[in-house]
Amino acid sequence: MTDPGWHEDAVIYTLDVKTFNDSDGDGWGDFQGLIEKLEYIDELGVDCLWLRPFYPSPLRDNGYDVAGYRDVDDRLGSLADFREFAEKAHERDIKVLTDLVFNHTSTDHEWFQKAREDPESKYHDYYLWTSHVDDAYDTVNIFPEYEDGVWTYDETAGKHYFHQFYHHQPDLNVANPAVRDEMYDVLRFWLDQGADGFRIDAAHPMLQAKGHNATTEGVWIFEEMKDVVRAEKDHAVLLAEADDQPDELDYYFADGNAFDLMFNFVLNAHMVYGLGVRDTWPLHRADEILPDISHVGQWANFLRNHDEWNLLKLPQEALEHAREYFGPEDGSSWIFGRGHRLRLADLLDGDHDRIAMAHSLLFSYPGTPVILSGDEIGMGSDLWLEERESVRTPMQWDDSENGGFSTADREDCYNPPMVGNEFSYEQINVAEQQGDPDSLLSQVQRIVETRQEHPAITDGDFHIAETGHKDVMVHRIDTDDHAYIFAHNFAGDYRESVLQWEVPDADTTTELGPGGYHVEDGGVTFLLDPYDYVWLHGDKSDWD
Repeated sequence: MTDPGWHEDAVIYTLDVKTFNDSDGDGWGDFQGLIEKLEYIDELGVDCLWLRPFYPSPLRDNGYDVAGYRDVDDRLGSLADFREFAEKAHERDIKVLTDLVFNHTSTDHEWFQKAREDPESKYHDYYLWTSHVDDAYDTVNIFPEYEDGVWTYDETAGKHYFHQFYHHQPDLNVANPAVRDEMYDVLRFWLDQGADGFRIDAAHPMLQAKGHNATTEGVWIFEEMKDVVRAEKDHAVLLAEADDQPDELDYYFADGNAFDLMFNFVLNAHMVYGLGVRDTWPLHRADEILPDISHVGQWANFLRNHDEWNLLKLPQEALEHAREYFGPEDGSSWIFGRGHRLRLADLLDGDHDRIAMAHSLLFSYPGTPVILSGDEIGMGSDLWLEERESVRTPMQWDDSENGGFSTADREDCYNPPMVGNEFSYEQINVAEQQGDPDSLLSQVQRIVETRQEHPAITDGDFHIAETGHKDVMVHRIDTDDHAYIFAHNFAGDYRESVLQWEVPDADTTTELGPGGYHVEDGGVTFLLDPYDYVWLHGDKSDWD
C-alpha cells in the first residue's frame, strides 16, 4: 500500500520520451529507450518521473496538441511498452506522472473532425463555436506573436471556433458534462495502465472565460478529478500547471479537495532572476507575495521547465531588465513578450558551480523539487530551433554520434543534438561527469540524496535572514524537533556573513556543501567562497 502523502517528500524528474533515449535507431526516443535509462534515473536519486505528452499528435506544439488520449504515439512505442515501463519504474520505487491536456485538443482529434462535419453530432458541443464572431467574447491569445486572436474560421463547419492557444488547438467545452465524462474516463484509463497521477496542463486556462458568451467554470472540476483518481488509486495525485496571479493560487487547492501540488511559477521567476543578477531581493519579494498553502497543498518548485522562462510575475522594471540582461544581444531568445527560451545553463553562464548552487537553493526550499532532464549535467539551448524547441534538444549521454541519444542520422532525429558550441554533446554529457565527484552531476546527486535524508525540510516554518550582503541568501526552516540553516553565495567573490541566530555549536552538523562556518556566542558566521553553499542541521531536542 502506497502512502497517499508520498508526493510531499518526493523529488520529481521530468523528461520528454521522444528526446530522451532512442532504442531502435529511428531518431525518436521511445519507451524501450526510457526503460534502458531507468538505472540512471534511479542513481540520480529521484523517486518520481513526470512524462510530457507521448500521445498520438501531429506535433505542432510538442505533443500538447493531442490527437488521441488513450494511446501512445507509435513513433514512441505502444501501450504495452508504457505498461512495461511503469512496471519497471515501480520495481525501483519510482512513481509515474503523465501529462494530460484537457483545455484543448488538436484539430486532428477525431472529436474535432466529427464536430466540424456535423453540427448535430454530440461532438459539436465538445468545442466552442460562434456564427457571429463580431459579437462574440474576445481576449488576448496566449501566443500573441503567432496568433491574431482567439477565434478561427473553419470552412467545413462554416463557423468560428475558440482557441486560447494556437489555432490548431481548439478549446474543449469543459462546461459540457459529456466532455467532463470523457476527461474522467481518460484519467481512469491511464491509472489502469500504471500511472500514479497526472500533471494537468493549462489548469488556469481551463477556468478562464470561454466561447461566445464567455462562460466560466469553477475549481469543482478539479475536485471531481480528485474524486475520480482517488477512487481508482488512493495514492494518485494531481499536479497543477496554473500560472495565475499570486493571490489566486490557493483557489486551485480547494481547501485540500482538488490539486495536491502546484508548480510555483512565482518562485521560479524570482529565484532564477535573483541567481542570474546575483541579488537576493527577488526571493524576499516572492516570500512576501506567495500565499500560505501549508494546510491545503504543496508547491512544486523548479528552476527551469520545457517552455520559456516566464517572467510575468516579476515587477515590470525587473522584467524589462531581464529581457535585456539575459540572452544574446540580438534578442533572439525573447519570446511571447514574457520570457527567454533559454535553459538554466545559458542563464548562469554555463558555470557548473553556479548551477550546482542553484540546485542546492531549490532543494533547500519547502515543497517538492522538480529537475528538468539535462539540467543535472548543464545542457544548454539551441536558438537555431524554432520557438520553445530551443530547450528541447536530445539528452546528451556521451560524446559519440548524436550524444549517444540515437544511432540515426542527425537530420533524422526529432530535434538535432547540440553541436558546435560550449554546450555541445562532446563537451557536456553524462559519461564525462559520472564518477567524477566534482562534476555537476555528482553535486546534484548529493543534493538529491541529502534532501531525501531530511524530509522535515518540507514541513517546517520558513524564514529569510538579513545577511548584510545583497548577494548572500541565508534562510532557516524550523520544525518542532529540527532546525536547518542554509547559506548560498550568489556572488563570484568571497563573502562573510554574521547572523545572530541560535545555533549551538556542539549540536550543529554540516549536511551538505563546500561552504564554511563557525559558531560563537550563539551566532553563526558563514565563510563562503564564490558560489558556495552549505546546509546546517541541528536537533533542537538537544539545545536545552
